[in-house]
Amino acid sequence: MTIKDTPEEWEIRATDTPFVGNKTSVRTDDVVMPDGTVVHRDYQVHPGSVAVLALDDQDRVVVLRQYRHPVRQKLWEIPAGLLDVPGENPLHAAQRELYEEAHVKAEDWRVLTDVYTTPGGCDEAVRIFLARGLSEAEGERFQVEDEEADMELARVPVDELVRGVLAGDLHNNCLVVGVLSLVAARTGDGLDALRPALAPWPARPFEA
Repeated sequence: MTIKDTPEEWEIRATDTPFVGNKTSVRTDDVVMPDGTVVHRDYQVHPGSVAVLALDDQDRVVVLRQYRHPVRQKLWEIPAGLLDVPGENPLHAAQRELYEEAHVKAEDWRVLTDVYTTPGGCDEAVRIFLARGLSEAEGERFQVEDEEADMELARVPVDELVRGVLAGDLHNNCLVVGVLSLVAARTGDGLDALRPALAPWPARPFEA
């Protein structure tokens, strides 16, 4: 048996959007179950995101610490951001986020992994890139605002991040998935065997 997620869509009898926000919305679908019953399913509709595990030549990861109001914590994260434009190329979005949040550019880009963050209640899909060959970006730094104005930047060794994840000290989804995927890729076929940066992404199709 091949272990692989597959597309499937159950019948929807009715749908409503009771809330529309600036970037996301909430949708209610009446979904037909296998036994014929119809149930309500509420979920957040999300444009999708990208995240970047930027690895320098000293085996350190570029991380940032940012306040996240829903969980009332400052979390260590990797650079990430929304796919603001429908059909936006995720590589271009990731390069933009790395520049804006860390003022860094990278020469080598690969797809590290693709995930649904909370598929039981949100359709957000995230593509996590591995970026290597880092250097400081040219030009002036991006002007941050709101929560980002309080951001802290650091470069932390991979081993230290792994220990933090397994100790329950680090909780950001993209950081946890990205760091553990990096370690798994190294012990598997190696980082150069990762998918190319423009690999297809069925969850969020884009123009190459």
